[in-house]
Amino acid sequence: MRLEDFDNDEEKIIQDRLKQKTWNEIRTNDSWAIFKIMSEFVNGYENMGRIGPCVSIFGSARTKPEDKFYQLAEKIAYKISKAGYGVITGGGPGIMEAGNKGAHLGGGISVGLNIELPFEQHFNPYIDHDKNLNFDYFFVRKVMFVKYSQGFVVMPGGFGTLDEMFEAITLIQTKKIARFPIILVGSSYWSGLIDWIKTVLVEQEQTVSPDDLRLIKIVDNEDEVVEVLDNFYKKYTLKPNF
Repeated sequence: MRLEDFDNDEEKIIQDRLKQKTWNEIRTNDSWAIFKIMSEFVNGYENMGRIGPCVSIFGSARTKPEDKFYQLAEKIAYKISKAGYGVITGGGPGIMEAGNKGAHLGGGISVGLNIELPFEQHFNPYIDHDKNLNFDYFFVRKVMFVKYSQGFVVMPGGFGTLDEMFEAITLIQTKKIARFPIILVGSSYWSGLIDWIKTVLVEQEQTVSPDDLRLIKIVDNEDEVVEVLDNFYKKYTLKPNF
């Protein structure tokens, strides 16, 4: 899709949202949306429940195969697979493709939770053919990531990657889900954000507890990722499923 096409479509969407609707139209549309949401949850639970817990890899859809972080994500996924963990990604190109490719080459479980987006999203060829799930709703897709992940590996990315990372941190912080490893890959990429959290949120405004930063680990290579996962889970009876 060209940018001008997207701008035209966006204008149409805004006009449609602002168009006056009758109460009956609103109620009918909402009722059908409930059934669509339910169907996505049911389909996701049925398929993901057979797969079991995995490690999710997040990152930019715009990262090219020649980029160092694409290649690192592929190595990480390969190592994760060899260590006995399955891999879940958002199913698209970029870092997601690298994650699925590494899992595929490592002979591990390769899951894609795909969603339709205007520009960069399309499913990649390295997802197991029976584990390519498609979603219309971001929030349903997020539930699948969190419910079936034993850990999050967060590669460099944009707003979507930050959204997924902070969602996981918030759910753990508020004890809505059990704690699991959140691993940020690339100290040069993440150091500015972490410094801002420490100096502004923790020290200056005191809107975040210093203990919350213990939920995050920053690493720079594939061996460190596996080491963090193994060190965390050796404390518990939970083991890799694959």
